[in-house]
Amino acid sequence: MKEIRWKFFGMNLMFGFSYKRLIAAALPLFFIVFWFAAAARAQSTCEAVPGQIIVDLVNQNDRNAVADQYGLERQQIDQVGSPPSLRMRLLASNTQTPCQVQSAMQGDARVAKAEVNRKLSSFERPGLPWTQGLSWAVGLSWAVGGSSKGYGRQWFPWTIRLKEAHQINRGTRVDNGQPVVVAVLDTGIDPDHPAFAGRLVPGFDFVGDDNDPREEGVLRQDPVYGHGTHVAGIVALTAPEAKIMPIRILDRNGEGELWRVTAAIIWAANHGADVINISFGYNSDARLLKNLLENCDGPQAGIQNFPELSNNRLIVVSAAGNGGNNLPIYPAGNRINPQIGVGASTRLDTLAPFSTLNREDETRFIRAVAPGENIVSTLPGGRYGLWSGTSMAAPVTAGVVALMKGRFPTLLPHDIVDQISLTGIEWRCNHPVRGPIRTNRVDAFCALTGNTNCGSNPSACTP
Repeated sequence: MKEIRWKFFGMNLMFGFSYKRLIAAALPLFFIVFWFAAAARAQSTCEAVPGQIIVDLVNQNDRNAVADQYGLERQQIDQVGSPPSLRMRLLASNTQTPCQVQSAMQGDARVAKAEVNRKLSSFERPGLPWTQGLSWAVGLSWAVGGSSKGYGRQWFPWTIRLKEAHQINRGTRVDNGQPVVVAVLDTGIDPDHPAFAGRLVPGFDFVGDDNDPREEGVLRQDPVYGHGTHVAGIVALTAPEAKIMPIRILDRNGEGELWRVTAAIIWAANHGADVINISFGYNSDARLLKNLLENCDGPQAGIQNFPELSNNRLIVVSAAGNGGNNLPIYPAGNRINPQIGVGASTRLDTLAPFSTLNREDETRFIRAVAPGENIVSTLPGGRYGLWSGTSMAAPVTAGVVALMKGRFPTLLPHDIVDQISLTGIEWRCNHPVRGPIRTNRVDAFCALTGNTNCGSNPSACTP
């Protein structure tokens, strides 16, 4: 027993108490406060579309019972795949977040899979904890790369031997003379930019739900305004005879959602796309998107199929992410047959410090790197500017993939992915920060000639 003496208005007061009793009395209050704080944190960190959840059921006859138990409307908003993924709406009276509903469904034998309609982001979007939001700089009149001349004469085409590759193919299929089509899923595009004259096929705006995938925003005010235009310009430079299909899936804040991306990939497949460029993601896996990308190589045994793809096949090029570490960013973080995850290299042909890249092993999810530092490309309003990020490395690779599709039109997506990952400049070294690295830096000429002895760069790990 502990005593406390306290003088109050001239009176000596004495209290006796036990520390153990005080702690016992305080613990329930502490846990209540902790629970409310955790609940508030979960409410604020559920990075998903409010009021929606995506559910796969073991038996479709359980839909109404599951909906009633978890506070959902019985009729789904829509569905995709087989067995179907149902996008369902929370009842207006349900005060839970989609993340809380998803958590509550864990362990329910009737639910094969539940996930939120996750929000995905451009890697160059600032303020995110899992990416180094790298902004662009408008090329000044005195800066190399501040004009169309700088756009055409920049460093990366020389590094990947693009001139030599263009002697073999420039983005036209050798079997039927048709241009390869690269779908750019991003913030949209400035269709009036001179660099895109005669280069575009019809696209779609999945944010505004219309046929005009034009970028929306204000230059220098919205930090990712111009991202899609910049990405598309890199594809246009790398594969000059390919066509670009602009698809807007990210809003002016650089933010999208899982279901919208799923719909966009299916739309692109059914409107003639051969290649898809993805320069966005999130730091947790989305199973629906993983299953869909698996099916871009054709229907897959043992997993959810997507008849909505109509057996169309796509090569998917995904940016690795700008985490500057080896933590996976999805969808590039999934090693999927028809997808190649791409990290970024510098003009010195070393690993870009911002680039996500996992260590050496046979399960590595980033199987190639490509130039991604200070890349000059198109910006809205007829401008040109510099941008750095794996978002720039991905369209360099997507352009090379378009050249390969033109040169080898009958190769399946996984064959093209394997060839591009095996034919580059070999990086096999020990990085002082990242540890052992094993990957290939994309080389367009070797990719088109199938040369698997393209050379090596032992200095790739030099910081």
